[in-house]
Amino acid sequence: MRTVRFGIIGGGMMGREFVSAAARWLHLPEMTIRPEIVAVCNRTLDAPKIDWFRKNIPTLTQVTSDYRELLSNPQVEAVYIAVPHNLHEEFYTAALDAGKHLMGEKPFGIDLAANESILAAVRKHPDCFVRCASQFVFFPAVQRIGRMIEAGAFGQIIEVNAGFLHGSDLNPRKPINWKRIVKDNGEYGVMGDLGPHVCTVPFRAGWIPRNVRAVLSNIVRERPDGKGGMAPCETWDNATLLCEAQDPASGSAFPFTLRTERIAPGQKNNWYIEIYGTRASVRYSLNEANTLELLEYTPGGAQSWQKVGMGHEVTYQSITSEIFQCGVCDVILQMWAAFLYELERGETPGRFAGCATPEESALWHKLFTAALESQASGATESISDS
Repeated sequence: MRTVRFGIIGGGMMGREFVSAAARWLHLPEMTIRPEIVAVCNRTLDAPKIDWFRKNIPTLTQVTSDYRELLSNPQVEAVYIAVPHNLHEEFYTAALDAGKHLMGEKPFGIDLAANESILAAVRKHPDCFVRCASQFVFFPAVQRIGRMIEAGAFGQIIEVNAGFLHGSDLNPRKPINWKRIVKDNGEYGVMGDLGPHVCTVPFRAGWIPRNVRAVLSNIVRERPDGKGGMAPCETWDNATLLCEAQDPASGSAFPFTLRTERIAPGQKNNWYIEIYGTRASVRYSLNEANTLELLEYTPGGAQSWQKVGMGHEVTYQSITSEIFQCGVCDVILQMWAAFLYELERGETPGRFAGCATPEESALWHKLFTAALESQASGATESISDS
């Protein structure tokens, strides 16, 4: 089995999730490639966080607070970078210049200019394999939806709605963090943080927005600063984008709504998608993560939604039986399987079985930039296809 040695830059939650996924690689009996984590970089080497990595990664040989030291390590073949948005351009381009394969966190640059710089580095280093982390496409129901799109099962598209709704910032006493600060998170606010997850499936389907009317909300304008005072919250909490997209199969236009919210009463972590077509429709939500709602039309018959229990019908075979439910740790493992499968073979088992690409990140940056312009003008803004 081929081994790819990884370095992790950014010791937060998603870095720890990768460590867990690598430790569970025995769950994937058909994989012929595996990750081995040999280096970790975190801005501060505070004992609790770094001790966790040292304790749980037996192959770890380097711990550093300087990402350049990690990138200069010849043992490291690939890197996973999970740092605030303002660091993406610097860190991602440096990784590519160092000849490392890259899995980067969304949104792949703090703004459109940073994203264009990263994509220029990608083109400069064609031997480096580069993808963006987004796990939700790997839930079994979403993989089923992807196969339906590939098969043209929906007929002509009537309407698509997608979103990611959090209740994480509903409490106004929650202390401020970097995602509420423009210089760290960027002007996109919640769109840059949650929006790429929302865009992945529709954009892979070819449903690219041609224009957008955006309504952005800054609801909680200050939060505790952790020092006894209050600090301004500068970024958008919630965003609703009404777009017009085109169905590449029929050439017809249809409404496409995207919602990203960090202040969504009644929600915890609800990614959802709804697709309505002339032959079939689907609804899916993480609130019922193992259930797909499906409506297939019979000419002259009744319209009847059915609920399909998905179980553990994953794309990259697992030792877990298909009758059991699939959870977020499972789909993170599937995402990493997709990254390494494509790194090794240069292809994926299906159109929706791979990670988000740098080219797809360019599309969501154009959408979010146009959304900011729409919020400022109060008008519908066209989205450049250049």
